[in-house]
Amino acid sequence: MDLDAVRTFVAAADAGQFQEAAAQLSVTQQAVSKRIAALERELGVRLFTRTARGARPTLDGQAFLPHARALLRAEERAAASVRPGTRALRVDVIGRRLRPAGLLRGFHRAHPGAELDVVTLFDAETAVAAVHSGTIDATVRAVTVPARQLPDGVRTARVHDEPLQLLTGPAHPLASADAVPPGRLAGHRIWMPGLVAGTEWGTYYDDLAAAFGLTIEATGPDFGADPLLDTIAGSATLATLVGEGTSMVWPVDDDLRRIALRGPAPVYPHSLVWRADNPHPALAALRAHLAAAYEGQERAGTWAPHWAR
Repeated sequence: MDLDAVRTFVAAADAGQFQEAAAQLSVTQQAVSKRIAALERELGVRLFTRTARGARPTLDGQAFLPHARALLRAEERAAASVRPGTRALRVDVIGRRLRPAGLLRGFHRAHPGAELDVVTLFDAETAVAAVHSGTIDATVRAVTVPARQLPDGVRTARVHDEPLQLLTGPAHPLASADAVPPGRLAGHRIWMPGLVAGTEWGTYYDDLAAAFGLTIEATGPDFGADPLLDTIAGSATLATLVGEGTSMVWPVDDDLRRIALRGPAPVYPHSLVWRADNPHPALAALRAHLAAAYEGQERAGTWAPHWAR
């Protein structure tokens, strides 16, 4: 259905005259008549009755009028959904309980007027492709490839270094420690069933294990956070690694311990990825917010993979 014709019909119905509708739409009266005639042919009914004072909708025209208005409202919503500055900024994060989601919450607190549409894609490769295609505006991910290997026009900047923590149950030999060096974890069983080979987080933990002589087990199905926590809580030998900003809630009886890693402190490198030609005003605000926060981060005594930037 021709939405220009629908818009013309609504304008004429509201004005009660084709001439006034033509003035409102900045077209000729002949153009108004042609559009309405074409709409009447498409619908198979007469929409207006001519009167001495102009034109008024027929019974069919009156029945069609609320639906015509709804079509025009839908058109405006559809346009607004993709119009930079009026639609929400679409940002991908690796998970809603993880630190990147927390970074976005911090941005929203600082810019409450900025609308955000937060999505979760599978991995960095998928997310970078979505940024390049314009499906999303940005992603917060670890970027394992050099900048020259990113698609044309895609930019990246490191925005947050998240310290890792060891998570154990109360019976684990390291449960009473305030902090341990990562090298001390050699020989202990680190269980992370959510690791997927080839992903950015899989690459990070492969490099971490190689750097400190760790054995990280990814065996068994990944049933999610709660079964993992239950298993760790009841084990004297298993532990896992989590980001400092990972949000977790467990039963009081589990008595899980979050233990800092220091000497050096391994950090997970989060980067913002975006298209250089993206005009969304909230994207510029997000970049500035994250850059300012990153400037104040302490980097001495930390470890990150060679590809982190």
